[in-house]
Parts: sequence; structure tokens; C-alpha cells
Amino acid sequence: MRLYLTALNPTDAVLEGFLPAADSLGLPITVLTDRPEQWPSDAPVTGCQVRDPAAVVAATAAGRPAALLSNSDHLQETTAVAARKLGLPGKDPEAARLCKDKAAARRAVAAAGLDLVRTVTVDPGAAPDVPGGMFPAVVKPRDGVASEDAYLVTDRRELAARVAGIRDRRPEVALVVEEHLTGELRTHDTLGDGSTVAVLGGWRTGLGPPPTFTEVSLDWAPPAEPETAQLRAQLDALGVGFGACHTEYVLQDGRARLIEVNYRLIGDRMDLVLAELLGVPLFAYVIRLHLGEPLAALDLPPADGHRYARVEYVCADRPGRLAAAPGRLDTVHGAVRLGCRPLREVGRSAALTGTNRDYLAALHGIGPDQEAVRDALAAFRRDLRWTIEA
Repeated sequence: MRLYLTALNPTDAVLEGFLPAADSLGLPITVLTDRPEQWPSDAPVTGCQVRDPAAVVAATAAGRPAALLSNSDHLQETTAVAARKLGLPGKDPEAARLCKDKAAARRAVAAAGLDLVRTVTVDPGAAPDVPGGMFPAVVKPRDGVASEDAYLVTDRRELAARVAGIRDRRPEVALVVEEHLTGELRTHDTLGDGSTVAVLGGWRTGLGPPPTFTEVSLDWAPPAEPETAQLRAQLDALGVGFGACHTEYVLQDGRARLIEVNYRLIGDRMDLVLAELLGVPLFAYVIRLHLGEPLAALDLPPADGHRYARVEYVCADRPGRLAAAPGRLDTVHGAVRLGCRPLREVGRSAALTGTNRDYLAALHGIGPDQEAVRDALAAFRRDLRWTIEA
């Protein structure tokens, strides 16, 4: 019996999370990817057209599949369809589709009578037709990820300019324009077995300056019960309930209003930090759910445990070549465990995008309380330097 995992480019979640987790479970694993040349030479990868469910099913013929899963936003629907064809536990393909399609997700939540966010879809080549009363608004790809090409616009002129700029780079992309939801940005992270859902916790997210939406920090802040109930109802409307799910929402006047639903673990190394914070084999838990184990078999701590964590992203402030940077670091300051994880290799040149592609490193601190963690992380960061040359 073999675990199959679909992926595109190599990620820390797979290399440092799922591969070791499969090994800890004594489960052989094969990563199916359409980019095998990008993966480390010792990774167990096999080339496959992973956006095609039939190709994924065919690729599992080499070894009897025990489970099939993905941690990629782009591959959730394909993988769900393939798992269903194979008779394996998996996500509902329609739920996976709804989570990826931001306009469809808005319609499903509105149809359930839970929340109405004014949204306009802009097809490739079409001019945006947006009522003046919707501004300020957010324009972004209908199927986008990681805040890529997501912008705050204040009027039709700015909207037209942003649409033109996105189409210069990606003429085939469909866009959505939706009202800007103001309030505190938070996350809601869950695991489910198809009938029961457990809340792992959540984070309060700090953003860089507009018009982009770059996440620059996250503070551990598990949602209160009223928010959890509202979020559960909205996720139910989307059919979400199996495996890992990472939901972003705004807390506005006591209402939890969805920004987007990512039907996989939280990303950008936050999944690895979350596992350390909770003290659980999180990646192994996701695999076990896909093996068909019930949620009750997993030893999950309460989401409001007496620990605190903060993550800060070091972001490039200009385009250019990363000339110098700290390597991977781990240290302890008092009762706080600190870490630095490089996210861009020294010597690589990159443009400035206003997305997580600008991240140079992720810094994290885990400790007993907010004050201790914030103070230790600030002192840790002061001694680190990143140099970008034009």
C-alpha cells in the first residue's frame, strides 16, 4: 500500500512535512508532479499530468494506493475527483471547486442566506462593469492564490488600470471585483473526517501597506465561539469538511465574513509552526484522515491552549539580487523558541510583486505568552541582515 501526493513545484510543506510524516507512519510515498525536474534528486517523485484526474488515477497503478491527497490550491479538485474514482477517502470535488472559484464561493454562501458580499466577475477580454457604490473594492483573479494580482482600488480609473496591468501578464485570467471588507483579518484552521470538524486554532494577520495585500505577520489568536459557529455555517454551505482547511476572514462588527477558503493546510511555513505550537504530528494527522481514520482517533489539543506564537516575514523592499542573508537558524531566548527559515536563496534575483513571492525569510517565536514572544522575536530580528543589490 502506498500514499500518493499530487504537487506542482516543491514546497516546505511536502519536503519537511508530508514526506517525513509518511515515513513516520511506515507508509511508502510517491509525489506525482508535472515538474519532476524542479524537485530534489532524492525526493520520491514521478512525472504525471497532475491537472488531469485520469492521469493521476493511471499513475497510481504502479502501487496499490492507500491514500491520495494534495496540499496544492491548484490541485484540490483534480485530486478529489481522482480519489473518488479510486474509491479512496477524499474531499468532495464540488466543494474543492467552490473553494477555488471565488465568485462561485460567494454565490454559495449568499444562497444559503449567510452573507452577501457584492461581487462582479470580469471574464477575459471583457471590460469591468462595476457600480460606483462598490468602491473601494478589491480586484483579484477568480481562481487566484497567495494574494497574487490582488489590489485595492478606489474608483473605476484605478480598477481599469489594474485590470489592464493584470491582463498584460495574464491575458487568459478571469477576475472578480468585490467590495472591500474592512476589519481585523484572521484565519480559521480546521481538520475534518467528513462528518466531524475540529478547530485547530487561528491567527490574527498583519498586512503591509495597500494597494497590495502582503501578509507580514501572524499572531496566534484562536477564534471565539460566536465566530467559530458563523464560520462553520459558511463552510458547510461550501461543503467543506474533510482533511485540512485554511480559511481567511474579516471580523467586522462581530461578524465573521469570508475572504477566501483554501482547502489545504495554512501555507508559507505556518503549517510547520502550527505543528510545533500545538505539539502534534499535524502532517501525519492529515495523512491518517485520508487513510480513512476518524477524527476522534487523533489526539488534538484544545485550540485555546496556554501558548503563544508569532511569525514575521522579512519582505524585499526593492527588486534585485539577494546578495547576503542569514541561513537557517534555531535558538532559545529564555522560554521562547526562535527560528529563521530562508525563503529565497542567496544569489537569486526577483522582481517586487506585492505578494508572498517577496518573502526573504520567515521568523517565528513560540513561548508562554505574548509579551515574552514579541520581545524575544524583536531582539532576534535586530541581529539579522538581508542585503539586496540592484
